[in-house]
Formats: sequence, C-alpha cells, structure tokens
Amino acid sequence: MNTILFACISILSLLVMGAVGFVSLAIRARNMQYWLPAWLFQKRQDPHVKFTAEQPRHIFIAVCDHYEPEWGNPQKAEAIARVDRWCEEYPARFARFSDSRGQVPQHTFFFPQDQYQPEYLDRLARLCKQGYGDVEIHLHHDNDTADGLRQKMNEFRTTLYERHGLLRKDPQTGEILYSFIHGNWALCNSRPDGRWCGVENEIDILLETGCYADLTMPSAPSDTQTRIINSIYYAKNQPGRCKSHDQGRLARVGQAPERDSLLMIQGPLGLDWNQRKWGFMPGIENSDLHGGRPATISRFRHWLSADVHVAGRPEWTFIKLHTHGAKPGNLETLLGPETEAFHAELQREAARHPEWKYYYVTAWEMAALIHQAEQGLTTPDFEVIHSIQPRESAVTV
Repeated sequence: MNTILFACISILSLLVMGAVGFVSLAIRARNMQYWLPAWLFQKRQDPHVKFTAEQPRHIFIAVCDHYEPEWGNPQKAEAIARVDRWCEEYPARFARFSDSRGQVPQHTFFFPQDQYQPEYLDRLARLCKQGYGDVEIHLHHDNDTADGLRQKMNEFRTTLYERHGLLRKDPQTGEILYSFIHGNWALCNSRPDGRWCGVENEIDILLETGCYADLTMPSAPSDTQTRIINSIYYAKNQPGRCKSHDQGRLARVGQAPERDSLLMIQGPLGLDWNQRKWGFMPGIENSDLHGGRPATISRFRHWLSADVHVAGRPEWTFIKLHTHGAKPGNLETLLGPETEAFHAELQREAARHPEWKYYYVTAWEMAALIHQAEQGLTTPDFEVIHSIQPRESAVTV
C-alpha cells in the first residue's frame, strides 16, 4: 500500500513539475518574465478609489501609429498609394463620429526619420490640417552614436516644422518640440543583443533635441519591455546602463518633474483570458491594433481596467494605443468596418454611462492633459492646449 501511495505521489510530483516547467517555458517564449511580476503584484496608485458606472470619469484615447509607408520595401508608387488611401478614406469613414467634446477620431502619425520623403509628409500634413490628427517622430536606427542621433533628430524636426508645417515651438524658448516612438522598441539600447539602437544615453539626447514625451511602451511580447507597466512616469538617464526607462518616478498631482527627466506615457498591458492559447494560457493585451485584432468594446474595457493615470487624479484615464497603420492587413482593419463599428459602439457605451466623458486626442494633447492633471485641474482645458498650434506650412497644403 505504501509503495502504491509513494508511486502515486511521485507521478503527481512529476506531473506538477512538468506543468510548472511548461508554463515557465511558455512565459519565457513570450518574454513575459519582464513584466508579469508587475502585473501580478501591481497595486493601484489610488487604492481607495473604486469606480462605478455612475462615477464621473474622463477617458482620453490616443492612437499612436508607427507609420511606415515603406514597410516591406514596396515600390515608391505603392508606398504613396498607401498614404493616399489614408488621406482619402480616413475623413470619409470617420467624420461622422465624434467624442464628448464633438471632436472626430484623431490619429497621430509617428513618421520614421529613416523613411522620409517629402511626398509622404505633404499628404499627411494636408490630412492633419483638416483636423484628423498630428505627426510626430519615429526612428529606426542601428549601431548609432549620440552625435548621430542628435543630428538625426535636429534635422528631422526642423524639416517637419519648416518644410511641412508640422510640430510646434515652445512659446517661451522657441524650441521645436516633438514626441517620440523608438523603432523596434529598442529605446535606450534596451535589446539584450544591443541591436537597433546603440545609444545608451538616448533619454538625454531626446531631451536635448526637444522631445516632450516618449510613447514607445508597451513593447510586449518584445524582450525590450520594461518592468514598469500601466504607468505615466518620468525616466532619467542612468549613466553606463542600457534601458534607463526600466525605472522612474510616477507622475503625480502637485509634483513637478525632476530635472533632466523625460515623460513616459505607457499604453495598457495585461493578460486577456478571452484570448487563450492551448485552451489555458491567456493571451497578451498590449494595446496593439492590427489585422485580426481591431479595437472592440471588450478590449476597451481591458484598457480601462489597466487604470493608466496620473497619481492623485484616478478619474482621468489615459488609453494610449499603437499600431502599424501603413502595413497591409493592418491598413484594411484600421480603415475598415471593424473600426467604424468600434466608434459606433463607443458612442453607445458612453450613452450607457452618462457620467463618463471620452475624448479622441493626439499625442500632443495627451501629454498636455497629463501636465494639467499634475497641476491639479479637475476638468480638461482643451482651449489652453490648442493655444499652441503647428506653424503654417512653407508649401501649399
């Protein structure tokens, strides 16, 4: 009897060890070891607040597009056709939708410096001047230097401002400002193999060249994902270290940013038990919009539950989404009936929760709203935000 019991215990132990080993391998295969502990043990920044459907809430939604017309190395005519399709179909499909302030859906095109052609930006500038979004800076680089990065950012921001009437100037310093998304997610040389960046002190160079916020994260399932998740915080360069943005100080009401720190705006990240693999492994909700994974109200509720906000202002929820909108497949989803259905359902969801207000915002507006929350505002002031406008283009748009 003891022999049988011992055998059963041994077999059970082996099964448990095998299951643990399998789960561990599955976690590492998707690089979840970087962020899963934070998701499992994260605590609300304002744990006393529990939202109800009747509680007032301001919800800010920004779609930040790693916009790469030359994805897949198409012919120039095909790349231009992708941009033209955006400029023609976006107003045609989405002009009929509006948020709680009457604004149409906004789209922020983070355009890669390394794919610059004036024909692309002339077209996007026209779309933005019509009121459908904004352009900011994206960059793919490899084995770069601090001087090389500095030159790229200074030259590209000047081109966007002077040639295309994009970006803005600080009204006090006159400096051209921009927000940033790093190509291949490798901000601050954060890939373990050191590829697709090369500049460990990237935060310092970004600040020096007028960057007002980074919106690269989340990058899961990439191995560049930070331990900090679902947060708005400030990161500083850590001399001699890669991935400086792996730590930072939360943005907080009444608290001024530390000197030489860069605002980091993260999108929602968590587990999605409705998207399981092998029947038991949850999927990853990483706020990525792509073909086969469009925006839906179900995903919207996940984004709300991530609870990204400025500490001390929990009723302001910031939802930063990302996509690769010029990529075939994604383009059809983002400019298709699935996205139209999401905007229609979002209107109905807002009607079911009259105390909620939702706003389509650009990256520029989202960063400005974060600063308003830090300053103690309880109601968003878009009039102040819009007092700083892009310049008029040097060419006809």
